[in-house]
Amino acid sequence: MTYIAKSYAKINLGLRVTERLENGYHNIQTGFVFINWYDRLQVTKSHETLFRCSNKALGTGKDNLIMKAIALMSKETGLSLNYHIQLSKLLPLGAGLGGGSSNAALMLKMINKIENLGFSDEKLAELGLQLGADVPVFVHGKTALASGVGEKLRFTDIQPDMYIVTVYPGFESSTAEAYRFCQPYIDETLDVDKVLTEFDPAEWSTFLVNDLEPPVIDVHPFVGMLKDQFYDMGAVYAAMSGSGSSVFGLFDQEFAAVETFEYLKQEGYEASLTSPDFEIDNRIVLKS
Repeated sequence: MTYIAKSYAKINLGLRVTERLENGYHNIQTGFVFINWYDRLQVTKSHETLFRCSNKALGTGKDNLIMKAIALMSKETGLSLNYHIQLSKLLPLGAGLGGGSSNAALMLKMINKIENLGFSDEKLAELGLQLGADVPVFVHGKTALASGVGEKLRFTDIQPDMYIVTVYPGFESSTAEAYRFCQPYIDETLDVDKVLTEFDPAEWSTFLVNDLEPPVIDVHPFVGMLKDQFYDMGAVYAAMSGSGSSVFGLFDQEFAAVETFEYLKQEGYEASLTSPDFEIDNRIVLKS
């Protein structure tokens, strides 16, 4: 039996770095929302593990997060877990969209279903945190305000009632360097939770900040140019997602969003268009 599901991307609405931790991680504030851009994961139980990926640039060895998810679940359950895996990798790498974490979270959920383990999402999220700080939000598949290193989640509906255009500029951004050179700064007027829950989106361009943007734009000025271009084309708010390199714009007018999306595609960029109040399809489907 073969199981198929979609592995969705996220964007960050704001990202404040509030503290550097001794273990190399950082405390942050951010808002996780989902966009209509995803990988496809196909999994069949087998006597040996075979992992194929459509993007040859992505390694499929033990360091891949999907493989790490299998190893983690095998250790947790004591079971010998083997699958034939086919990943249709439609999300760009190093884009700040959480593609690897999304893949890992979905693999945890698929193993849970295939093996009839009966683990709750809370249990899977707890396990997933060992794989990455943003794996838990993908396990739950719900929009959330996040703190800590990104693992402390407060689920609330912050999915924008606007069109979201997201574009990958064609190059990767280093997460490690973005965090290394950012400046942690606490300002209550720029508190992400407060801005997202109390401020009108028209004010976000003033008060909603991604602290990782400046160090990334220093290295990749084109990220800043894309952000400016979104505003020029009618975005209410534009920002880099996570540690980059992807940039997104929120549009309250459909024609402006569609025009921007089509322009980016015509220019040869990978991009997505997400409708207002988007919800992910979190079904794991049994292929006949």
